[in-house]
Formats: sequence, structure tokens, C-alpha cells
Amino acid sequence: MTVPTDLWHQVRERADFACEYCGITESDAGGELTVDHIRPQAHGGTDEPENLLYCCHRCNLYKADYWPTHSGDQHLWNPRHEAASGHLMQLGDGTPHALTEVGALTLKRLRLNRQPLVAHRVRRQIHEEERRLLGRYRELLALLEQLQRDYSVLLEEHRVLLEEQRTVLRLLLADRE
Repeated sequence: MTVPTDLWHQVRERADFACEYCGITESDAGGELTVDHIRPQAHGGTDEPENLLYCCHRCNLYKADYWPTHSGDQHLWNPRHEAASGHLMQLGDGTPHALTEVGALTLKRLRLNRQPLVAHRVRRQIHEEERRLLGRYRELLALLEQLQRDYSVLLEEHRVLLEEQRTVLRLLLADRE
């Protein structure tokens, strides 16, 4: 597919450099992905930005030129118009589960449960949990540092009070003598 370079970059940036179907990023794939027509040119699709999406080579290969040709045929999920969560739900084991017929067709057609993708999702879940825990650790560390500062202030106040108490006791003892 030949799309003008500026449009290609626009689609790529709009997708945040990740496949709009499976979520694989350029850094995950080790290079740039492809720009694909949602509605294939063979079925009347245009090069308008809303008909273009950024996707990995596998999703592009599996989607091919699919487009519903009969009135009862189902559309694939369109990431340009709908959130994935409306059609797919990711399970704890990294596999997506279809919530709708559109999700089921997309899942099957694009083979979104292929093992490398599932492994990638699991790694991403682990990474996100580690990042969440690291954020929580930093919050706790900041709280501990604040507690340490507060404790130091209290110790200093306590030291001053003890010194004042000693002075008062010396004065009282001196008055007794």
C-alpha cells in the first residue's frame, strides 16, 4: 500500500507507535509497523485518515482484505471508532475473551490469542504491576522520610523540654539549700 509519507507518519503517531489491534509497539516488534486500510481498497476503501490504522505485520496479514460482503456478515472491530473494551476483555492469563460477535470475529480472524501475543500481554501485566508497586514503594518511602523529619523535630523539642526541666529542677534544688 502506498500512502503519502506525511499521512503515514500521522497515522503512526496517532496510534502512539503501536498496533491498534493487538497493542504491540514498534519497540516490541523491533521496527516500524504498517499502515493498513480498515475497509480495504479492493472493497472501496480510501486513503482517508479515518480509514487507515497502524498495525503489526501479523494483524495486517491475518486481516488481509476482509470486509463483510453480505448483509449478515459481521464487521471486524474498528479501533478508530470503538474501544477494545467494548468487544474484548483481557483475562488474567493474558488471553483476550470476546464479549460480542464483533469481538469473536476479530479475535478469530486476527488470531489475537497467538502465543507470542499472550506472552507479551503477561509480561506487560507484570511490568505494569511492578511499576504500580514501585510507585507505591516511592510513596511509602516519601512518607517514611516525612516521619523521620517529624521524629527529628519531636526529638529536638523533647531535648529542649528536658533541658528546661533540668534548669527548673536545678533552680528548685538551689532554693532548697
